[in-house]
Amino acid sequence: MSEKQQNAERLYYLLGALFIAALITCNLIANKFVTVDLGFKVFTISAGVLPYPMTFLITDILSELYGQKRTTQVVLSGLVASIFVLFVLWLGAQFPAIEGSPVSDATYNQVFQNAWRVIAASMLAYIVAQLIDVRLFHFWKNLTGGKMLWVRNNFSTLVSQLVDTILVVLVLFIGTLPWSTMGEYIWDGWLFKATAAAIDTAAIYAFMWWARG
Repeated sequence: MSEKQQNAERLYYLLGALFIAALITCNLIANKFVTVDLGFKVFTISAGVLPYPMTFLITDILSELYGQKRTTQVVLSGLVASIFVLFVLWLGAQFPAIEGSPVSDATYNQVFQNAWRVIAASMLAYIVAQLIDVRLFHFWKNLTGGKMLWVRNNFSTLVSQLVDTILVVLVLFIGTLPWSTMGEYIWDGWLFKATAAAIDTAAIYAFMWWARG
């Protein structure tokens, strides 16, 4: 294996690690809802949405550099990692906290108990949306003959993020919140992600220039 190939492999594993780290972080902080003021609109979103656009940026970079098969491997690895985190969170709840523990059972359950449901919902939405994103990315790439990176980056992300947002909100809140409130969560979540996708277009061009330089 040449030095260039070795560097490409290192980059692949680094991007894969960043992808999985961002994905798990999204799940762990998703219970907190925040407002984000971008000037033209104040978004009400889950804190987990903040790092989530990074996962789609990374899969688009991986798709561009390594192809559909290797990108799908990273996506599936993220699913396995999420299932493992779900198991560890459950396992931690099975043992009672000792007297004087900085984190009591009540605090642990308050923070992480709903995280199990969040991660379960996220896993469903994640695997569907990411696989859609990868396939749409390559559909647009083939359609444009490998040109116009911004088209496949944005159009694949816009569709897959909409699917992801709808699935997460419905699984988490159907039957507990009014449809109007869920609609607001879906709109704000998707519009925030779409805005992030538009912004990261410059980032993916810069990264491609660096990686292929």
